[in-house]
Parts: sequence; structure tokens; C-alpha cells
Amino acid sequence: MYTVAAYYRFFPLADPQTFADELRAAFAESDLLGTTLIAPEGINGTMAASAETIERLLHFLGEKTGLTREEVKFAASETAPFRRQKFKVKKEIITFRHATVDPSQPGQYVEPQVWNELMADPEVLLLDTRNTYETEIGTFDGAVTPPLENFSEFATYVREHLDPAKHRKVAMFCTGGIRCEKASAFMLQEGFPEVYHLKGGILRYLEEMPDAESKWHGGCYVFDQRIAVDHGDYSDPEKKAAS
Repeated sequence: MYTVAAYYRFFPLADPQTFADELRAAFAESDLLGTTLIAPEGINGTMAASAETIERLLHFLGEKTGLTREEVKFAASETAPFRRQKFKVKKEIITFRHATVDPSQPGQYVEPQVWNELMADPEVLLLDTRNTYETEIGTFDGAVTPPLENFSEFATYVREHLDPAKHRKVAMFCTGGIRCEKASAFMLQEGFPEVYHLKGGILRYLEEMPDAESKWHGGCYVFDQRIAVDHGDYSDPEKKAAS
């Protein structure tokens, strides 16, 4: 059984290449698989390994970046969900073309336990920030799903289709929280007065929200060989054992 850990953290990183080299040296001989992106704005990764190796990775990241266990989304897989280990240096951990965004100034986090209440507010525009091939697999009741081929189109969509004077409350979500966190910072910069985003993303919602109370329909696309997950992946005791 592989433990799968998905995480991100926005923080200023002066020397991404050195940090990538440190990670590579620390885990070169381990069973760690998956990809972590490293950029001046922070880190973003999904990695899989034995539970012991994942604990060592999270301890390393906690000391170096301030990442806490509460920020990590866990899952389990009976087969290796990745083939290789990659630590890649990028300009951004989430590409956001057509706008300069300060991710340190995001919207308001909303815990999964109160997300249903926020979605029920008739004044709220519920916005799915993921790509079309993801939203076709599953989404929340009543969500607007922009026709995005990739996340870099999000800024153009907002400027062409949304209005801060009309859409005064916006609640956004994505797979693990990183895209909607950066998108929420952008929308605040664009003058939208109230912007919320689901803390931990869909993955944390599936993990913490009982199936009977869930407003999620379908599967949640994930970027590994599992393809998609749903409530069943978190309600099965064996699949949850790694977390």
C-alpha cells in the first residue's frame, strides 16, 4: 500500500534550485515517487511512497517551508501511482498568464464542514476553477464550470464574463486548493468584494464530509494513475489507513 500525499504552500523562496537539489539529495535512494514543483512563490507536489518515507518527506518540508500536516491531503493506493521521482524548478507553481498575482493575499478560507452552507446562499456564485476535462467527470451542485482548456485562461474568463458589481460573493473550489487560492487573490485584485475558497479543495471535502451530506456528484480527477477519486476512496477503512 502506497501513501499518497498532495500538498502545496505559497511562501517566498529565494533559491528554488538549491532547494530542489536538497530534496533530490535527501530522497534519491528512497522509494519516493511523484512530482514536486518548486518556484519563487512556493511548492506544489503530489508524492507517493511507504508511510515511513512520506513521514520523512513531510518532516523535511515542515522544517524548510513551514508546511503542516493539516495542509496535506492523504490517500492510499495499492499500486504505484507514479513512475518516477521529480523535483522540478519552475517560474510559478501555478501558471497564471495575462495577470500578475500576489498569492500571499488570497480570499477567505472555508472549511469543508461549512462549505455546504456557503453554497446554499443564493447570493453566492459557485465557481469551479478546474479545466473542462476535470469538470466533466464531477463537480458540486449548482457550480458554474467555465470552458477552460487550462488554468491560464481563468483571468480572461473572469474579465470577460464576471462583474464585481454583480457577483459580489464568489466561492471557488479546485482539486486540492492551490488553483482557487491563487485565483481568489486575482479576483480580489480585480475588485470582487467577497471571495471565498474551499480549504483543502475537493480532496479534503471528500475526506471529511459524510457521503450522505455531500453535495458533490461524480468523480474528482487526480493527476496520477488513479485517474479519479470519490467518497468511496475515503470511506473505505483500508484506503484511509495511510492517512
